[in-house]
Amino acid sequence: MYPSLEGKVVVITGAATGLGRAMAVRFGAEKAKVVINYFNEEQEVQAIIDEVEKAGGSATAIQGDVTKEEDVKRMIDHAVKTFGSLDVMVNNAGIENEVPSEDLSLDDWNKVISTNLTGQFLGSREALDYMLENDIKGSIINMSSVHQKIPWPHFVHYAASKGGVKLLTETLALEFAPHGIRVNCIAPGAIDTPINAEKFEDPELKKGVIELIPMGYIGKPEEIASCAVWLASSEASYVTGLTLFADGGMTQYPGFQAGKG
Repeated sequence: MYPSLEGKVVVITGAATGLGRAMAVRFGAEKAKVVINYFNEEQEVQAIIDEVEKAGGSATAIQGDVTKEEDVKRMIDHAVKTFGSLDVMVNNAGIENEVPSEDLSLDDWNKVISTNLTGQFLGSREALDYMLENDIKGSIINMSSVHQKIPWPHFVHYAASKGGVKLLTETLALEFAPHGIRVNCIAPGAIDTPINAEKFEDPELKKGVIELIPMGYIGKPEEIASCAVWLASSEASYVTGLTLFADGGMTQYPGFQAGKG
C-alpha cells in the first residue's frame, strides 16, 4: 500500500474495461479519488464506481472521446469540479486491429494513431496545463506496450503509435522535470484482458503466446495496476522518463532462453 496516494485525484482514460478498470480499483484500494473515463460502456460504469468505493476510494465517471480536445478538457474540468484537483493522469485508452500493412487503409491508420498517440498527447497536455497553473508536482502515466520495442507485423499502426508514446513520454519527462512533474509509461506484454480474450480462448494460440514469455504465463490486469500505483506514489519520486516493462520477460529475447542462439 502507498499512503502517499490517499486522497489524490486520479483520472484514468479507458477505465471501463481491462487494464483501466483494474487500475481504477487499485487506486481505490489506495484510498484515491478516481475519475473513470469511458467511451461507450455506460452500462458498466456504475459497477466500476461501486468496485472502487468498495475497495476504499471515491469515484465518479465521465464519458469522453480521448481524440477530441473538448472531451479531454471536460474530463479534467470534471475531476477538478468533483474532487478539487488533479494529481495523477493515466492515459490508458487504446485500440488495435489486425490488418496486413499493404491493405491498411488511411482510415484504420488514423483511428489507431488518433486514439493511442494523439489521445495520450491531449491527456498529457491538459494535465500538464492544470498542474503548471496550480503548482502541482503531479504524475502522468502513459500506457505503452512491448510493441514500442518489438516489431509486430499486421499491426504497424499499433506498433507505430506505441513507439510514439515512448518518445512522447521521454520528451515530456525531460521538459517538465524542473517543475517536479514526473512522466512515465508502462509497457505491458500479454495480459488477460477483453481485447485478448478471443485469442486466449484458442489453446494453440495461447500456447504460442506463452512460449514467448520466459516467466511462462499470461499476465493479469492487477499486475499492471500494481505498476501504476507505484509510479504514481512517492516511492517513485525520483523516477521520470521511464518505460516500465511488465511483460514476464517478453522483451528479453526469449528465443535465447536456456542458452539457445
